[in-house]
Amino acid sequence: MDLGLLGAHLRDHQVTPDRAVALERAGYGTLWLDASPPAGLELADELLDATTRLVVGTSVVNAWTADAVTVAASYRRIEARHPGRFLLGVGIGHREVHAEYTSPYRTLVSYLDALARGGVPAGRIVLAALGPRMLGLAGERTAGTVPGMTTAEHTRRARAALGAGKLVLPGHFALVEPDPGRARAIARSAPPGTALGVTNYARNLRRLGYTAEDLADAGSDRLIDALVAHGTAAAVATGLGAHLDAGADQVGVHPLGDDPVATLLAVAEAVLTPERLATR
Repeated sequence: MDLGLLGAHLRDHQVTPDRAVALERAGYGTLWLDASPPAGLELADELLDATTRLVVGTSVVNAWTADAVTVAASYRRIEARHPGRFLLGVGIGHREVHAEYTSPYRTLVSYLDALARGGVPAGRIVLAALGPRMLGLAGERTAGTVPGMTTAEHTRRARAALGAGKLVLPGHFALVEPDPGRARAIARSAPPGTALGVTNYARNLRRLGYTAEDLADAGSDRLIDALVAHGTAAAVATGLGAHLDAGADQVGVHPLGDDPVATLLAVAEAVLTPERLATR
């Protein structure tokens, strides 16, 4: 499975088959369906039908809302039609959203057990793992991790925890906006700024050395700059490249701004130059 150096993160209302084709032509290896796609995963079929080599992944199906038996059946259907082009990202969601949120580790273990019984190979699953225990589970039971709201330092730690041979596929926010003040304001009015109160993300950022002051008021400049690659397209490319330098197999681009697809295309043009590719 060739995931490529770049992944594009979009929600279901942002992506169409035509846009998937444009992203494939721009050089993206993977199109990640963000948030909590439904267990039927019908959109993955549409996007794979429209493209020829693009891998489609989920970032991520939610263990609380997507029935594992249904997800496994969806995986088998997609794999039969498009062998080797679908990667199942799984996550535990957030306690702020799910009233039933208890025992996240044991819940994910049970979910992975159900997927295995349903015929989903461990090598086609990645976990949205942030902390050490979840990273350990990702290494033991899946192909690796697809974390979000992270920094290049987290990527270094994830690579050290998982070792060689496992996938580290971080997602990173990107905004082509040369004015730093305006870029930070845009970031604070959307994720990541609005997501800093989410327990899983906040705990992980504290492990990475960020303080309560960094997390307050939609994020300090230091934190926003670590979570969002902003500036010119070339500057964004450099920021994203820090994850690759830290050991990522791919960096996924979470576009911010009014036109997410235009941002993705500009980023691909800046990242996938012969000069930059020569260093990878």
